[in-house]
Amino acid sequence: MTSTFANAVFLRGHKVSSLLAGCALLLLPFSLPAQDKHEVVLLWPNGAPGSEGKTGDEIVQNAGAGEHRVSHINKPSLTVYLPAPDKATGAAVIIAPGGGHRFLSIDSEGYNVAQWLSEHGVAGFVLKNRLAHETNSTYTVEGDEMADMRRSIRLVHSRAEEWGLKPGRLGVMGFSAGGELAYHAAMVYDSGTNDAPDPIDRQSSKPDFQALIYPGNSKGIEPTNTSPPVFLACGNNDRPDISQGLATVYLKFKQVNVPAELHIYVGVGHGFGWRPNAKGGAYTWIEQFHDWMGQSALLKKT
Repeated sequence: MTSTFANAVFLRGHKVSSLLAGCALLLLPFSLPAQDKHEVVLLWPNGAPGSEGKTGDEIVQNAGAGEHRVSHINKPSLTVYLPAPDKATGAAVIIAPGGGHRFLSIDSEGYNVAQWLSEHGVAGFVLKNRLAHETNSTYTVEGDEMADMRRSIRLVHSRAEEWGLKPGRLGVMGFSAGGELAYHAAMVYDSGTNDAPDPIDRQSSKPDFQALIYPGNSKGIEPTNTSPPVFLACGNNDRPDISQGLATVYLKFKQVNVPAELHIYVGVGHGFGWRPNAKGGAYTWIEQFHDWMGQSALLKKT
């Protein structure tokens, strides 16, 4: 696919490339509605490596204002949001919600985003990964969480034809802690193992593009000239490693000639995600991301 990605950075939607270049919860015993309407695919139907002997259902917590948190995940999965056939562009995004590796903010950083994308022609896959930092967890970020992210990429590649996806159009998106998973997947990947007994393991784990929305530990982002193009977004009032750190990250991508776009939104901090009834300001990031995809030739129907 011919790339038309371009480097750009915005502050509340205004282009400022030259400037930067110069310088109490309630436990609820129910599944979420999204799981009732959309296919949920286990990453490992016979059990995830490292989760042997672990039992118990996921815990869904009511966080108020229509928001939920999910934890105690031992069977990592993808929830599938496919666009209507007449809207489908063949593009897809795997979405990793944040939550400090202790829970997943599953609505504003997961299901809401996937729903919006699917309504605009882009397949969305919400990742429920295992959590390294919840109480008594034996999982690790580098081992189990990243295994879940990479497995999700291979799984979507393996079912691309079935889901109507086009080659070169599968990206990863991560929020906060999920952003760490997304950018690590974009830095360390492989082309699959040709003779693997599991056909999913024969697929590549490399994403074609990445969207990092206020990613955690941004100092760890070290792109090379083979890194996938990136869309970056955060709030100006976020903690310095993000609100200032992403400016540095943008320049890192520019220095290795990888297309990048950065949006910094005034008057907002960490964790804004996306909510259907929210308007303006930082909540325009999803439209700007979709525009970026269009400008990058990811939404062409031919």
